[in-house]
Amino acid sequence: MKKTIGIVLMVALIAGAVFSGVMCAKQYSDAKDSESTFCELQELIKDTAGSLSAEGTEVSAEALGEPEQLVTETAYDKYFPLYQKNSDFIGWISIVGTEIDYPVMQTPEEHVYYLKHSFERKWSDYGVPFVDGNCIIGRSNNLIIYGHHMRNGSMFSDLVKYADQSFCQEHPAIRFDTLNGYGSYEVIAAFRYNTYHEDFLYNKYYDMDEETFRYYVSECMGRSLYDTGNTAVYGDQLITLSTCDYTYENGRFVVVAKKIVE
Repeated sequence: MKKTIGIVLMVALIAGAVFSGVMCAKQYSDAKDSESTFCELQELIKDTAGSLSAEGTEVSAEALGEPEQLVTETAYDKYFPLYQKNSDFIGWISIVGTEIDYPVMQTPEEHVYYLKHSFERKWSDYGVPFVDGNCIIGRSNNLIIYGHHMRNGSMFSDLVKYADQSFCQEHPAIRFDTLNGYGSYEVIAAFRYNTYHEDFLYNKYYDMDEETFRYYVSECMGRSLYDTGNTAVYGDQLITLSTCDYTYENGRFVVVAKKIVE
């Protein structure tokens, strides 16, 4: 009897070890595939002349063999190749000096599809940053963008560094381009959010009238871990970035930024 129990336990341990090994291999493969895909997409949108201006709009005409005129590359021109690959693509988000440099997707008919799917629409624990399905590009005055907080530092993991005021001062701008145009945003608030102890649903504010807009900005700034020195008024375009925060069980870390009008 004891011998039988021992054999059963040994088989169970071996099966557990095999399962664990398979899962680790799968996660490693998922991580490598995700990294490879995003690197390929980053290469795809590199500018024709090798670089853009600080605003990301002008390309050297001489570099294109047209020395007597200025060639302007629109956001649509730059990002349309990604849209051709996947029509769920709606923009690109990046923060200089961080790992955040990714396409942004949206599926209004299935809001969280890219929570667990890759750019190629394959199953992936890494997913792709995505805009809330209720938001409408070009109409909503607040675009809520979600991204995973991965343990390997990818996706929106660097977002939680905005808990440190000095980090915000060194990285005050967030770039979010869409097919409609380029966009630079300045951070106005950064806060931790406990989903079990909050009645302010920060991700439910996207089409706001003036009174609601003031309330949203006030609530976000009131929760901010520090004063960024920036605020927003009705008429400004906002983006709200959200990722998991391990400070709380099922917590979130939120960064709110407004579009810089030039």
